[in-house]
Amino acid sequence: MAYRVHQVNKKTGVTYVYEATAVWDKEKKQPRNKQVCIGKLDPETGEFIPSKRLDPEQAAARDPAVTATTRIVGPALLLDTITTELGLDKVLKACFPKAYQQILCMAYYLTMRGDPLSHCEAWSKSHAHPYNSTLTSQRISEILKSLNNDGQQTFFAKWGKKVLENDYLCYDITSVSSYGELNEYVKYGYNRDGEKLRQINLALLFGQESQLPVYYNRLPGNITDITTLHNLLKTFSYLKLSKLHLVMDKGFYSQKNVDELLAAREKFTIAVPTRKWVQQIIDETRETIQNPEGYRKLDGEILYVHTKLHPWDKERRRCYVHLYYNAHAAAAAADGFTEELLTYKEELERGQLVSEHKDAYKTFFTIKETPVRGRKVLFNNEAIQQYRNRYAGFYVLLTNDIKDPVEALRVYRNKDAVEKCFDDLKNQLDMKRLRIHSSASMDGRLFVQFIALIFMSALRKKMRDTGLIEKYTVRELLLEMETLTQVRYSGKYGHILTEITKLQRQIMESLKIKPHA
Repeated sequence: MAYRVHQVNKKTGVTYVYEATAVWDKEKKQPRNKQVCIGKLDPETGEFIPSKRLDPEQAAARDPAVTATTRIVGPALLLDTITTELGLDKVLKACFPKAYQQILCMAYYLTMRGDPLSHCEAWSKSHAHPYNSTLTSQRISEILKSLNNDGQQTFFAKWGKKVLENDYLCYDITSVSSYGELNEYVKYGYNRDGEKLRQINLALLFGQESQLPVYYNRLPGNITDITTLHNLLKTFSYLKLSKLHLVMDKGFYSQKNVDELLAAREKFTIAVPTRKWVQQIIDETRETIQNPEGYRKLDGEILYVHTKLHPWDKERRRCYVHLYYNAHAAAAAADGFTEELLTYKEELERGQLVSEHKDAYKTFFTIKETPVRGRKVLFNNEAIQQYRNRYAGFYVLLTNDIKDPVEALRVYRNKDAVEKCFDDLKNQLDMKRLRIHSSASMDGRLFVQFIALIFMSALRKKMRDTGLIEKYTVRELLLEMETLTQVRYSGKYGHILTEITKLQRQIMESLKIKPHA
């Protein structure tokens, strides 16, 4: 057991401090004291002055006037690097100068833990984060209500200009269930998670090249995909974003939407349902599409392709129709068609008709109205089977930009990245269900979620570029860094990192992160 001994040098009057430890002398079989000089006392103030032989950590540990606190810094080292590289703190500061550090704190917490924000206060006491202080639950509630629409739209404008350049923008919508009862945006609608709860809809833009979320918009829960594109194009004009290339699935296809995209001079690639004009193109090429000239292979998949210049509308604006046929995918295509039919049937039964689906209603269903049983919707199985025999295995992309059918299909399939974003939001960032009742707080919460999504997407891209994605998920990587702790000493001793493990060092070297105290 160690104890301290003070000894005064009679010649100089300096009081030296020794650390004495009792040891057992095996030869003489008796206890001895082993003394090591660890410093001296200031003759005027009595302050302990450590020996120069000691490193800062040893000196701080031996100074009786020093207090020490610890906090977990490993995950923040990763997220701090992303914040700096993307300039995210500067963009947020320009939009929310009084709250940007707290916004980043909440986003760090959601990225690291993905737990309800009600637990953020306890987490902020033990972890490093940009706010560098405890973020109380009351303050969180105040901040969420204060993140007004003007500030958010300014953020989207600045963020879009910062990260976008000649990119393909994937656009899609998901539903988020909610228990909120006083929120005018929470409505019953088509719930993509199959839950019998009211919901909001969330539209998201994601950059294929940047691998970053660019923009989101909160929508009423009962709105359909088709009707959202008009407001998106208005938003592009308002935010003054550069002309990009929108990639959308067939849920957004309508003649009106294509008209608007062309009128706005936006580049686009969109999947097209099998409308009558598409059926006509398939009928014209059915016998020749499997000729050797149309043979292509994409990621191991054998396809037959046919491209046709397709002047659009009365102004005959140039578009390309890319037709694809995959015999092996015919069965899956039949299943997809069945899912569409079930959606159409639900629309008919609820009386929530979509004008773009009227041909399908007429062709594939029989509707009977009776005074007693009301409306009864029946499948026209003969028409359904005939359709499957003629058109299963075919699918179509419409674009005004990409001439090569394989490149168009590759760009279209890369839109799956936005699906990963939705999965992150719901399953990694605590947004499976919203528990917020007021629309103002909900809007603030969604914005913080979006910032956390930027961090998760950016970190995943780094992991993919460095090969770390083969060893860890994003959350596993952050958990691996949890044991890296910073000891903060009072006074002159500063901050010291605890020992870095081998795995932590490998992670930081791969991501080119230099540890700092």
